[in-house]
This record gives sequence, C-alpha cells and structure tokens, in this order.
Amino acid sequence: MRVILAGGGTGGHLFPGLAVAREFQRRDAMTEILFVGTQQGIEARVLPREGFPLETIPVRGLKGRGFRGAFDALYGVPAALVRSLRIIRKFRPHLILGLGGYASGPLLLAGKLKGARCAIMEQNLRPGFTNKILARLVDRVFTSYRESVAYFPGAKILETGNPIRWRKLPDTEKSEKFTLLIFGGSAGAHRINIAVMDAMKQLTDLASALRIVHQTGEADFASVKAAYAALPFDAQATPFIDQMDRAYAQADLVLCRAGATTVAELTAFGKAAILVPYPYAIYDHQRWNAQILQDRGAAEMILDQTLSGEILAARIRSYLADRESVERMASAARALGRPEAAARIVDECYALASR
Repeated sequence: MRVILAGGGTGGHLFPGLAVAREFQRRDAMTEILFVGTQQGIEARVLPREGFPLETIPVRGLKGRGFRGAFDALYGVPAALVRSLRIIRKFRPHLILGLGGYASGPLLLAGKLKGARCAIMEQNLRPGFTNKILARLVDRVFTSYRESVAYFPGAKILETGNPIRWRKLPDTEKSEKFTLLIFGGSAGAHRINIAVMDAMKQLTDLASALRIVHQTGEADFASVKAAYAALPFDAQATPFIDQMDRAYAQADLVLCRAGATTVAELTAFGKAAILVPYPYAIYDHQRWNAQILQDRGAAEMILDQTLSGEILAARIRSYLADRESVERMASAARALGRPEAAARIVDECYALASR
C-alpha cells in the first residue's frame, strides 16, 4: 500500500501523522509512506532523522499575513497545485491523509482531481480554515472530539481521538516527592516560566515535598536555571526534554499549554494538569481544547492573561495538600484518552483504500 501524509508546519500536525505512519508500518513493513510538507515547517527538520521521505511544495498560509502576504500566498497556489499533481502522478498513492497545515490543501485538492481516496485529521475541537474547506471534498474526517461534528459534514465524521507518539509509557521509578512537570512546547513559554519562578519563591516551605522537572526552552534556560539554584527545591531545568515519555511517567501533575497533541497525551496517559492555553493560537483553539478538559474534570484551566505567580502558587499548594483531587483529575483525563487513535485511523484508511 502507498500512502501520502500531507501537511505539518508544527509538531501538533506532524507528530500525530508520524504516529499513523508508524502504525501503517507496524501492520505491514512493505507499506510505502511519503510525507508532503514545506521547507519551512518542522517536518523538514524532523522527518530525515525519523527515516521518512519528504517532498515539499511551495505554499504559505493566508491568515494573519495582511493584504500583501495573502496576495503572495494566493499567487503561489497554482504552483503548489502543479507540484502536488506531479508528486501524485509519480507516487501513485492508494490514499492521501491530510494532517492539517498549509501543505495539506493543494495536495488533497490535487488528489481529488486525480480521483484518489482522501481523508483529513482534525486535532483541535474547532477546525482551522484549511480543514473546513477540505472537509467538503474528502471522503472521511477523523476528529479528536465529538463536539467537532458542528463544524463538519456529519456523514463523513469518525471520532477517533488524536494519535500519540507512544503506545504506552515506560516503566520508571517514581520519586517519593510530588513531581511537577512543566513545559510550554519545544520553544518553552516565557509567561509560564516567569509565573513559575515567582510561584516557587512563595512555596519554599514545601521544598522537601516537591520535585520539579521544567522544560524552559532555549531562550529562558539560563535565567530559570539560575533562579532554581537560589531556591531549595529538587529541580531539574532543561532547554528541551528528549525523553518526554519518561517525564510523563514520573509526573504527578503537569503544568503546560493546551495544544492538541499535548492534550491527547495527557488524556491517553491519565495525567492531571493545569492548562494555560496559548492566547495567540489561530482561532483560539487551545482555549477550546483546555475548556473541554476542564468541563469534564480532567484539568484546570488558567488563562494566560490571568496567570500569576500568586495564583499558580496557590493552585500547586492546593493540589499538594489534596492528592485525592489530583487522582480524580487523572482518572477523568484517562477516561477521555484514546490511545488506540492511530489504530482506528489506519483501520479506516485500509477500508477507504479498498473501495
């Protein structure tokens, strides 16, 4: 079987696609996988080391670029479409799966022009512009949330959950201390970093009971590491966590943003969380992701504009004193998890391709 995975740009689009690609290869090692993205996206850096081939097309986004930027992006669409048609003609896919992101648009449009079976994945509760348009053309829409039905043609929707990078967390020894895992994405989150350091100054009386693992991003690493050095905590600050699955396994409580991939991992592995949605995400989709978890008792949401060291210190102190509330939140998160998402998507892709 030959499959094209189209899209990327960010880890939130690419990593679920990688999970699906690995599931295809787990089923049949002879499956041919081709990713199609852009030279500017994260896929250009990640896919070579993951061992998957990548073709790129010249396409850019429209939203937030102003009149000139939007005009330039539209001007490039015909070239992207022509390039997509050439890729499809050469690779001859049995199925094309759109991951979201700008590259998915021209490739899936070209796929439908060539009569290929096509599907898209929507990781967020509220879809972006590209997937709203593509949903009218494709054969199937895989969603992470049942609430997404309001934005798509209902007959095409299959609620699968969002595929995650690991089938299970590793067995690892947990600390006797309450472990707080903090991260804001691969580049870190300055607002979270600042609030955490302010909060820690107010929590020194809990130092003997609290362990901290903090992914800071490169920009804030030196200052955060220096701040921890002046405090009495058992704290590990690092620019980037390479073994994120081990970090999840050891965590009792997670403080992080609310990207779709992060939310999928938190729920798949049943991790209690304080979510601080990134306020500048397109369509404010992180807030909607966090809201649905808070509504179901699976996380607490603190909006970025209200985040402060004082508020954060109070919440950490509360959870440390009430471990049962943390367990309840973790159980609620686990009930929402879809660790089988990649397998369900691949099952349906085989069914689509065989028609």
